[in-house]
Amino acid sequence: MGEKWGWRKWGFMVFFGIMLLHITAILLFTRGFLLTRTELSQYSQCSDVSESPCLSPEYQNPELNEEEDDSDDEHCCRHHHRNQNQTVNPDIQAQSCWTKPAVDRIVIIILDALRFDFVAPSSFFEERKPWMDKLPVLHKLASKPGLAAKIFKAIADPPTTSLQRLKGLTTGGLPTFIDVGNSFGAPAIIEDNLIYQLAQNGKRVVMMGDDTWVQLFPHHFHTSYPFPSFNVKDLHTVDNGCIEHLVPALYKQDWDVLIAHFLGVDHAGHILGVDSLLMTEKLEQYNGVLENVVEVLESMSGPGGLHENTMLLVMGDHGQTINGDHGGGSAEEVETALFALSLKNSSSSLPCEFESSSCQLEKEKKRISISSIYQLDFAATVSALLGLPIPFGSIGRVDPELYGLAAGTGEPRILGLNDRSDSGFEEWMKSYVNVLCINSWQVKRYMDAYSASSTIGFSQKDLLHVSELYTRAQEMWSQNIKSSLLCNTKSCNTLSSAIMNQIDAYSDFLATVAGLARSKWTEFNIRIMSIGLCLMVASLFTHVYAIKRLDNLFGLYFTHPGNSGISFMAVFAYTIVLIRASSFLSNSYILEEGKVASFLLATTGILQLQYAIVKKKMVLEGLAFILLVPMLKLGIELGQAKQAVNSLFLKFQPSWTLGILRDSQVLMHVVEIMPLLGLILLACMLYKCILCGALKGILKYVVSGTIFNYVLIALIWASDSDLLSLPMVLEAFKGNLIPRIVYASSLLQLLSLAIFQILSRETGSGQEESTVYKALAMLSSWSSTVILLSGKQGPLVALSSVIAGWCVIKLTRFKQDSDSCCTEDSSFYSFPVVQWSLLATSLFFCTGHWCAFDGLRYAAAFIGFDEFNLIRQAVLLALDTFGFSHILPILGLPLLVALLHSRRKAKQGNNLFPIQLCQVYLMYGLIMAVSVTFTILCVTIQRRHLMVWGLFAPKFVFDVVGLILSDFFICLASLYYLV
Repeated sequence: MGEKWGWRKWGFMVFFGIMLLHITAILLFTRGFLLTRTELSQYSQCSDVSESPCLSPEYQNPELNEEEDDSDDEHCCRHHHRNQNQTVNPDIQAQSCWTKPAVDRIVIIILDALRFDFVAPSSFFEERKPWMDKLPVLHKLASKPGLAAKIFKAIADPPTTSLQRLKGLTTGGLPTFIDVGNSFGAPAIIEDNLIYQLAQNGKRVVMMGDDTWVQLFPHHFHTSYPFPSFNVKDLHTVDNGCIEHLVPALYKQDWDVLIAHFLGVDHAGHILGVDSLLMTEKLEQYNGVLENVVEVLESMSGPGGLHENTMLLVMGDHGQTINGDHGGGSAEEVETALFALSLKNSSSSLPCEFESSSCQLEKEKKRISISSIYQLDFAATVSALLGLPIPFGSIGRVDPELYGLAAGTGEPRILGLNDRSDSGFEEWMKSYVNVLCINSWQVKRYMDAYSASSTIGFSQKDLLHVSELYTRAQEMWSQNIKSSLLCNTKSCNTLSSAIMNQIDAYSDFLATVAGLARSKWTEFNIRIMSIGLCLMVASLFTHVYAIKRLDNLFGLYFTHPGNSGISFMAVFAYTIVLIRASSFLSNSYILEEGKVASFLLATTGILQLQYAIVKKKMVLEGLAFILLVPMLKLGIELGQAKQAVNSLFLKFQPSWTLGILRDSQVLMHVVEIMPLLGLILLACMLYKCILCGALKGILKYVVSGTIFNYVLIALIWASDSDLLSLPMVLEAFKGNLIPRIVYASSLLQLLSLAIFQILSRETGSGQEESTVYKALAMLSSWSSTVILLSGKQGPLVALSSVIAGWCVIKLTRFKQDSDSCCTEDSSFYSFPVVQWSLLATSLFFCTGHWCAFDGLRYAAAFIGFDEFNLIRQAVLLALDTFGFSHILPILGLPLLVALLHSRRKAKQGNNLFPIQLCQVYLMYGLIMAVSVTFTILCVTIQRRHLMVWGLFAPKFVFDVVGLILSDFFICLASLYYLV
């Protein structure tokens, strides 16, 4: 007994040591791979502009340039030197900083997760969708002649989480991938940003809505009305708070910038998706709000009015998929909208070189033009409009069309080459080229500071290229442009074409810097990454060594007279693992990972079916397994279409993917009833186990508790159904009480099993049978919570996993009984363990998940709760994401060993079950570790790939979290089943 306890303890220590090795390797690799860019401590100051080669605001102000006419350029130059020494009007100096202010006040209304097709007229798309044309007030304004209003397609940089986008919008920098982890607990922004510059330069900022703003900027707002933002089931609290304070604030004079951040569209998408009545209602509500806002602004926009020179910006921070998700880099997620309206009356026009518009007729046959803008340019453009310093870390460009709406261009009429004599055009060109000069100087200053302070920075070749572009642009500025801007246009030659060339030179420089940052922003520490990769490889050898050590220990107790070499099935299993792991080196295979796993699972099933047909036994089980795989693949297909099982079972709406019509009552009832039938079948299976008398004591009560939980879950779903006409008494089951009872019951069940394990010690006799009952109780304890979080797909997925697992065990047992040379070492178990692993992977994708942050079902984290708690919601989200694919397969793995080992127990004469169980867990962990090692190798090789942050990095994060979670539950399982 002492010897058995010794090696069992050794087994747990091996699992724990491997987990620590994995954690160390992953932390080191993450430290080298997911480094954030260096955040510099410098802040832009008003006085900094004197160091630039550009014109400061006093020279841009016409009051200071109204001098007597000069006869030639030489006199203009003397005039320039004279102005440099004159005293600046302190009133003008107080009103401006880096550029001449173009607007006095700005109203920024952010509609979270605003898709581009929510704003753009349906005429811009091939097919009209139900959610289009729900914001007609914006169409009316954008098509109204004589009004400076325009719609833009705003393009964000992934990842498209709200925190990332707000940080990018206010700093003017590109997002860093590692900040995704802070989306549920946003830290204050410490680098230079637009909100800081507003507060620092005396601008009063009023904020209302999403409380993420006060987390990012805790001390910058003059007045704030924050509302909790992470309860995705709450569609109205934040929006109603904004509505309550928004319109009254427009009548007040105590602000310069007003920010209202609505969340209803984002939450409606998470709950029901884009194609839902709830989404339509939210958009129509927003249209009413915007109508009221515009009415108030226009009523006070006359000469001397409060909003005479106010600008309205209505924008999204990111888009969302049809399924309501966001976080990735797909076109639906990165494309949002921006609507701009300037209330200042002006008459000049924008030159055609800066127009990027596509024009269509909207529903009322009025012409609307839509341009494009990068969100990267937002901070620089707004800073220029308000005359503020551009944030030090901004690499964006002042957008000519957005800047032109307020900076003297008025209605966006296009000027052609023959209209260059227009005085408004001349003024706009002079203003904008100087703004771009300051913009380029700031970006060059930041690039120099970043390269000097950062550990790695940009390559010398890239920096040299950027410097050459900037130097060339500055030479043009000094030689041809600067002096002409200081001359009175009546006496100095107009240099329209030269100014256009100058603007092109600055724009080329800024575009090059942005492209360089997008491609090489992250600093990779190859040395630390290599150490992490080497430790992962070392963990593989540790697994192999431990498996072979147990093989040798197995040989001491039991020697089989047959062939002890590696079987064909084992070689085939190892090949399957390597094929799947190697596929991660291709971005296409990562995108199709679920299909690859299901294909390999089907391949193993075909091999077993062929063997069963030859032996003329177990053919039914083989066929059942083969037919089950396409059902899993169907779920994977739906999940990859992002319209997945969520639409069919979570949202009470039939999926268009299956062609189910909403008015088809029969099919709708089938969709509603199938999950309930699944729960009934699962409950019947557990009840049958109780009736057979095998479960006794605590285990019996634990399983009975699970049946009770199934009943509660069925009542919740029945009460939510709109189709099943059930008694009104079921209304009592709606709300948070029942889910909390299920959670509490599950925790009580797990606590009971822990007490049972402490009080009972199994010896060699009957240990396999006892393990089966313990595994059944453990799986049932977890299943109710996992099924509840998974939604109405849960029971069907659970049934599929039970059937598939049973087929694997039956077919492997048949192989075991048929092969007289079969031994139960690692070679024998390799094939069923690989099947178990492939089944677990298929279940991950079958449940509607994928390796991207928009594949997380955030709504599951709030089942049973309305308020946000980071730890609680993280646990629930992890259970929903990894419950069927990681937790339950690991806890159910002893069934494979116990049911197979008991068949030959009598022949062995020794109880080797614990040895084989340790060995199987090591093999399962090895398969997981091989996959993660290849994922790490993949992201190392592809670290400069275009899709590194949109595809490879999310895959890395999901895989390493899954590995650590698997290691943790393997350790717990070893304590429960072995110690």
